[in-house]
Amino acid sequence: MRKLLCLLCCVAVIVSMCSCAKAENNSAEVINSSSGEISSEVSSQDAPSSSIAEESEPAGEASSEDKSQSLPAPSEESKVEHPDESSPEPENKNDGMEPFTYTVNDPDNLRGLSTEKKGFSFGVAVGGKPHEQSVINQNTFDGYNNVEALALDNKTENKVMYLTFDNGYEYENLTADILDTLKEKNVKAAFFITLGYAKNNKALVQRMIDEGHIVGNHSASHPSFPNLTRSQMAEEIAKLDNYLRENFSYTSPYFRFPSGEYSENALELVSSIGFKSVFWSVAYADWDTSSQKGEEYAFTTVTSRFHPGAVILLHAVSRDNAKALGRMIDYAVNEGYSFSTLDSYFK
Repeated sequence: MRKLLCLLCCVAVIVSMCSCAKAENNSAEVINSSSGEISSEVSSQDAPSSSIAEESEPAGEASSEDKSQSLPAPSEESKVEHPDESSPEPENKNDGMEPFTYTVNDPDNLRGLSTEKKGFSFGVAVGGKPHEQSVINQNTFDGYNNVEALALDNKTENKVMYLTFDNGYEYENLTADILDTLKEKNVKAAFFITLGYAKNNKALVQRMIDEGHIVGNHSASHPSFPNLTRSQMAEEIAKLDNYLRENFSYTSPYFRFPSGEYSENALELVSSIGFKSVFWSVAYADWDTSSQKGEEYAFTTVTSRFHPGAVILLHAVSRDNAKALGRMIDYAVNEGYSFSTLDSYFK
């Protein structure tokens, strides 16, 4: 019996020693794992893992910059293009462009600038000369204090013209056709777009920028500016400008009043926040997509109104314009005209 008890005690001691050794090995594995996590955190400049950051940062306190540092960089496989507005926004292309900031001077218009709504009238140019109304328009704008506006280039006698388009929405992908023609003819234009257009047609806007055209501001929501307060007018312009800055790293100082409706008060406000108003001296009823009259009509109507210093307004939703544009440009060149840019005029 005594021998049996001794044997059982020996077995118990051996089992106990094995259990302790196993526990020590497990403890070493845990320490090594913890050491690996610490090394990983130090090598990534002490940035916490995304799960820790989300749990430990109170809502509303962490900046977007802090959040971006705490998240791992996406792999090449995870980067997806989102061309339509219903999909998530594409990766922000901002490379450091600051947001547009402005101050609304005299927000209540205590100076009493006229708020009378004026519909822009330009008259029909004939015989290579601008209509008298276009001449009056430019003289009027030049007579306002602290206003920069262009309807007719009366600074030069050279046969220069300015080609501009209004893009409130996209129709039948005609803007791509227009851009093809401008590239072929080596002509630069200005495209005045709305916020909705910018959001829904990112690839076209990027192409305008990449190919050297001006992307102008046609307001965020296309309201009648004389009906707005000075603060509301500034906000309409700023919303679109900031969208272009944030998504395309782009800005330009050119603005076109929706429907051409303006007032002295609105003109001064636009200039006071650093924008220049662009009107026109050549245009025609081309905006109704259900009332297109054919390529020949567009060509004849527009070219018959050419004159030195002309600011030409065409709507990009007109298939007639898209088809006739190349011929319009060729005709202008054959008549001794050249196409200048808004940057050249306002330099």
